Amino acid sequence: MITKYTIPSDGELTAFIDGELTAEEAARIEAIAKQDESVAERLEFMARASLPFAQAFAPLLREAPRERLEAMLAAMPARESAKSAAVAAFATRRGFLGALAASLVAGIAIDRAVLGLGRGFSVRDENSEWRAVVADYISLYTDETLAGPTPARESQAAQLVPLDDKLGLSLSPEAVSLPGVDFKRALLLQYDGKPLAQIAYLDPETGPMALCIVRSNAGPKAPDLETRKGMNVVYWSNATHAFMLIGHAAADRMAAIADGVRGRVAA
Repeated sequence: MITKYTIPSDGELTAFIDGELTAEEAARIEAIAKQDESVAERLEFMARASLPFAQAFAPLLREAPRERLEAMLAAMPARESAKSAAVAAFATRRGFLGALAASLVAGIAIDRAVLGLGRGFSVRDENSEWRAVVADYISLYTDETLAGPTPARESQAAQLVPLDDKLGLSLSPEAVSLPGVDFKRALLLQYDGKPLAQIAYLDPETGPMALCIVRSNAGPKAPDLETRKGMNVVYWSNATHAFMLIGHAAADRMAAIADGVRGRVAA
């Protein structure tokens, strides 16, 4: 039995999930997870999150000197693989994290906290957990991420169709419009095996903002306010879905915007 040990870092846990540790290192983390409930919960949370970080970082990676980065990655020594059936499904993410690390060497400074590796939330609270993961993801966005013209109404409607189909919603450009904030794109993501709708906006005053929706059987909940990753989050739920509006605007403005869209978005 392990009596004294060092808590694995998030980087080590990510490497464990992606099967990049040696057999000895993987066995050590498995043993710690069996003994320490907080490590086991953290490992489970990191394994369950499945948002497309590569999409958010695409503009940064396009700017990176690809040939030099690829040469740097190729020069890194290979490590003994310790993959198991339980972690094989997450192997593709490791390649992107490698490219991101190389981008950091090239001078693109990104705090590792934005990769969803923050601490202090419980996997047992499903609704709190998905908000934490979305906040980590949205914190990656900058004004440049959402730069470009606002799509025409027809394009907005077309982007909303897959969200309707997967989440059983009835969304229209008018229903999801936010006063004084520009619609930029609607994405169908996935969280914990469930479809997650993200409608991204750009507020000329405060920057990126997003309305996110996921199926939930937790029951109706009146709007509430919290702060995550330096952003204000207004969240609520009805009988079938959970909603959150997240952005950098002041709390009272976020609450007013959420109150307006809440009355227009229906299952």
